[in-house]
Amino acid sequence: MSVLSVAKKDFLDVRRSKSVWIVSVLYALLVVFVFYLGRGGTSEPNVVYQLSNLSTIGLPFIPIIALMMVYLAIAGERESGSIRYLLSLPNTRRDVVLGKYLSRGAVGASVILVAFGVGAVTAVLWYPSLEPTVFAGVAGLTVLLTLAHVSVAISISAATGSRSRAMAGSIGFYIVSNIMMLLPTLSIVTALEYVLNNRLELGLSDHLFEFLRMLSPTIAFRKAFPLVVPSDIGTFMANVDPSAPAYLAPEVALAILVAWLVVPAVLGLWRFNRADLG
Repeated sequence: MSVLSVAKKDFLDVRRSKSVWIVSVLYALLVVFVFYLGRGGTSEPNVVYQLSNLSTIGLPFIPIIALMMVYLAIAGERESGSIRYLLSLPNTRRDVVLGKYLSRGAVGASVILVAFGVGAVTAVLWYPSLEPTVFAGVAGLTVLLTLAHVSVAISISAATGSRSRAMAGSIGFYIVSNIMMLLPTLSIVTALEYVLNNRLELGLSDHLFEFLRMLSPTIAFRKAFPLVVPSDIGTFMANVDPSAPAYLAPEVALAILVAWLVVPAVLGLWRFNRADLG
């Protein structure tokens, strides 16, 4: 077998999962609901505004979708022992990790693209203009965010030997990189800033701590938003400071988001190669 063979088999398995279908339908319904709400009001319906609203409302759900459909990809097989059968075929550990990454990434991307496809249909029906370039840009950026969390979940799954540890790792990552980053008062970065500036009085720039927050894939997604929507809306959504240094630019945020697609998966593969599978 090979990477593609593992990916094909895993894709056929995961598409039968009820949880995948449930989250797919729920996210598609969320997209329809957001566009439905935007069709009324006193002002003319605007697709760009609704895409921005969708990105805000749906942001906490994207990682859940990715983590739910991926965290057991390898850990589940390790706990059940079926991973030994998979590796008894002409597969390397690299084939298993990359194959499952490809299959789960394809499923995750499909969920997002189908939901945005449904959104495009509703936009054509209910709005004066589809704004296809912006629509495609937001959909593409959302796919990148999804794949970033697929990479993280694959890494966690490859690095752990049980379902419970994989679940705990996924929940922990979600809390730290999403909830705590979206609520700055609970953030580790805020605590670090308090210690370094308020207690130790180092006087470090606020921009430095904003960059640390941007290392979260969720915050990187928000900071990259001006690249795919009109500058006035994107600047507002990303809370861009005109005087911010170059390392807080949307292009840097996009590069960080892309790095999340690669780095966690590589680390997970490294850990999986060293694991004793019994």
